Amino acid sequence: MQIYKVGGAVRDRLLGRPVTDIDWVVVGASAEEMVAKGFRPVGADFPVFLHPKSGEEYALARTERKSGRGYGGFTFHASPEVTLEEDLIRRDLTINAMAEDAQGVLTDPYNGQKDLEDRLLRHVSPAFAEDPLRVLRVARFAARYASLGFSVAPDTLELMRQLSQSGELQALTAERSWKEISRALMEDQPQIFVQVLRDCGALAVLMPEVDALFGVPQPPAHHPEIDTGLHTLSVLQQAALHRQPLNVRWACLLHDLGKGLTPKEEWPRHIGHEYTGMELIKEVNERFKTPRECQELALLVGQYHTHGHKALELKASTLLELLQSFDVFRRPQRFEEFIAACEMDARGRLGLESRPYPQADYLRGAATTARAVAVQPLLEKGFKGPELGEALRLERLRALKAYKEQHAP
Repeated sequence: MQIYKVGGAVRDRLLGRPVTDIDWVVVGASAEEMVAKGFRPVGADFPVFLHPKSGEEYALARTERKSGRGYGGFTFHASPEVTLEEDLIRRDLTINAMAEDAQGVLTDPYNGQKDLEDRLLRHVSPAFAEDPLRVLRVARFAARYASLGFSVAPDTLELMRQLSQSGELQALTAERSWKEISRALMEDQPQIFVQVLRDCGALAVLMPEVDALFGVPQPPAHHPEIDTGLHTLSVLQQAALHRQPLNVRWACLLHDLGKGLTPKEEWPRHIGHEYTGMELIKEVNERFKTPRECQELALLVGQYHTHGHKALELKASTLLELLQSFDVFRRPQRFEEFIAACEMDARGRLGLESRPYPQADYLRGAATTARAVAVQPLLEKGFKGPELGEALRLERLRALKAYKEQHAP
C-alpha cells in the first residue's frame, strides 16, 4: 500500500499558494484492507474512505470508462492493480495530475510542472472530452489563476468547443452546474470564467441570455465601452475587486439581460430593458435552481437598478415605493446589497471605474430616515389596522420629503 497526496494540494504548493484541501490516493490496496486499518467507507460510486483520526478522504486508485451521458455517466474500476499513473491520467488538467509521496517526491507523468511554469491549463488526455463538467471547471481555474498569467491551452479550448457542440452540456444537472458557477463567481476574476465559456461556445448553451449581450451597443455617453457584453464582464470584475458576496455578483451578471431583447432598430437605446429582462432573469434562476437569496436580489436589481442610478432625482413617493419593494423595514441587508450592485454597475464602465457614486450614501440615508419613523405615536393617536398602515406610510413620505429637501443639489 502506497499513499500519495494528489491534485490541488500539490499544484498549489508548487505555485506557492495556500493549500486548503488535501486529496489522498491509495495505490495497491483493496477496500477490505482499508477497513481493516480502521478507515471508514463513505463512497457510493467508488471507494472513498475517511481516515480514522484526521477524517480526511482517501480514495483507492481507480480507472474510469464512459458509460452514459453527462457528469455521472462513468463506470469506475478500483483494484490493487491500478497504478498511480492510471489514476492520474483520468484527471482533467495536467496541473491537477501530479502526486507527491510522504517524502515529498513528485510524480509528474503528464508534465504538469512544465505547464505550471508555462502558465497553461492543458488537458491530460483526450478522455477530457468525455466529461462536460470539465468545461466549467477549466473556465473556473482560468478565473482563479488569471492573475498569475494562466490561460487555456489552444488544444484544450478546442476540446471544450467540441464538448459545447456535442449536446453533453445539457446533460449536466442544475445542482452540478450551479456548484461550479457559484464557485467561479467567487474567484478573483470571475469575468474570465464567463469569457472562457464564451470562447468555447459553452456560454451560448448554458446562458444564452448572457451570450446574447455581446455585440449589443449602448449609448457611448453613459457606456464608453459601448458593448453590453463587455460592460457585464466589467461589472462582474468590479464586484470581485470590491469583494462583493455571491448574490451581488450573480445580480451583476444578470442585471442587463433585457438589453439582449431590444430590437436592432432601437439601438443603442434600451428603453424599458429593466422590465423586458425580468422573465429572462427568472428563466436563468430556474435553470440552475439558484438559492432564493440570489434569485430575489437578481430580480430586484434587474428591475430597479436604473432607479438606483437616478436616486437623487426620484420623487419622495417613488423613493418610498423603492424602499417598500425591498422590504427595508424588515430586511435592511438586501437593500444594502442592491446599492452595492448598482455601484458595481456604475463602475463597470470604461474609464469610469473610480468615479464617485453619491447615490449609495443618499439611498442609505433615505432608508435610515424611513426606518426612523416611529409607530408608537400613531398607536397613541388611535390608529390601527389598515388606517395605521396608511398613517405610517404618510409619515414616512413626509420624512422622505424633508430628507430630499435637505439633500437638494
